[in-house]
Amino acid sequence: MDNLTRRIAGFAAEVKYNQLPQSAVAAATRFIVDSLACAIAARDCDSAKMGLRLARGAAPERFPGRIICHGERASAESATFVNTAMIRNLDFNDEYPGGHPSDCLGAFLAIAEAANADGHRLIESLVIAYELFIRLSDATGLRYKGWDQGFAVGIGTAAGVGHLLNFSPEQLAQAIAIVAVANVPMRNTRAGELSLWKGAATAFAARNGVFAALLAGEGMSGADKPFEGKHGLWDLITGPFELQALPTEGGPYRAPEVRLKYWPVEYNGQLPVWGALELRAQADWRALTDIEIGVYTFCYTEIGSEPEKWDPKTRETADHSLPYIFAKVLVDGTISLAAFEETAYGDPALRPLMNKIRVYLDKEVDAIYPKTISMKIKATKNDRSVINLWPRDPLGHVNRPMTDEDVQKKFIQTVEPVYGRDKTARVFERWWKVKDASTEELGVLLALLDDKR
Repeated sequence: MDNLTRRIAGFAAEVKYNQLPQSAVAAATRFIVDSLACAIAARDCDSAKMGLRLARGAAPERFPGRIICHGERASAESATFVNTAMIRNLDFNDEYPGGHPSDCLGAFLAIAEAANADGHRLIESLVIAYELFIRLSDATGLRYKGWDQGFAVGIGTAAGVGHLLNFSPEQLAQAIAIVAVANVPMRNTRAGELSLWKGAATAFAARNGVFAALLAGEGMSGADKPFEGKHGLWDLITGPFELQALPTEGGPYRAPEVRLKYWPVEYNGQLPVWGALELRAQADWRALTDIEIGVYTFCYTEIGSEPEKWDPKTRETADHSLPYIFAKVLVDGTISLAAFEETAYGDPALRPLMNKIRVYLDKEVDAIYPKTISMKIKATKNDRSVINLWPRDPLGHVNRPMTDEDVQKKFIQTVEPVYGRDKTARVFERWWKVKDASTEELGVLLALLDDKR
């Protein structure tokens, strides 16, 4: 077993609720509630429906998984896929540079009851997943090498599930080794015209993490040195890297650094919404002849460089299109889930305004990312006057965090159309106290999510 596998496994085995700082517990609670809002709003999304059709009738005697919002049971790995597909579908869940650590949560919700977990243990597992996701994303730089976030999701999921199931450090190490060598997805998922798979890829990765953990629990052994050995991650993809000290090694708890989204667009699109609102307050969009937008590298490559982003033909491409998001907000004065219905993103009347937008990589903006997220806007009007703006740090960034009240507001606005006012309030109130739930009470909280008003 290599040293990195041993360190990750030891951390996942050693985390205890009474040793967690209050900031980590509070952050984990916000992440759970925020992710549930995303899942409830997307309960009928296409990828979840597909997973449901395949999952039905397959609940095993051991480790049955709960499919949230639907009141159904399936294998733990199938339930994980459906749960995560719902959390992920709207691209409204949390973000850390490198991906979405809350994509691991669907697994923990699926298997919590089978693991006889209580609220404390659920929080522990989530913190484990987040701490690993953050460190692996920072250390590996996989997204810059053409590999996707599913690698960190798989490891975070396997570690968190193993913790829920009270695995030994040896069992955890085997689970991590299995998923590490078998789950290194390509980033082509997020290039060009985006498909349904964009929102389901990490659901697949989390599913793999669950199955790796269950196999390890049954005695399956994994690769000996998945990170540091011959043909391992270091050898084939990343080169050697140093993983920041984990909290049980004296390192900081970094989960509170994960950012929440105020608007229902992917994270790089958050600031463009605020920027468009600021521009809209100073000029009528009909009076604009040219809009230049300077962004950082990841924003440019993710939502502002490919021709498909100027003519989105899928929901997934539209919510990864800076020109569409910016133009839509200029015209409507806001952006909502309705903006990603086909009639909205396919509207030909918006294309002339989108074609006035030019996105470029700005060195000053790039130099201060990610500590500060910013963009430069230069808008030219019909009378040749120019408006220059430099907005920074969208609401939800660590420099401008969403408050508990903001999280509650987002939950209510997102969930009420599905559950109605009374049930929405009840779900929020009960889940906001999830950390105090007993094993029995956690089962009740999960059942409360079933779509019965």
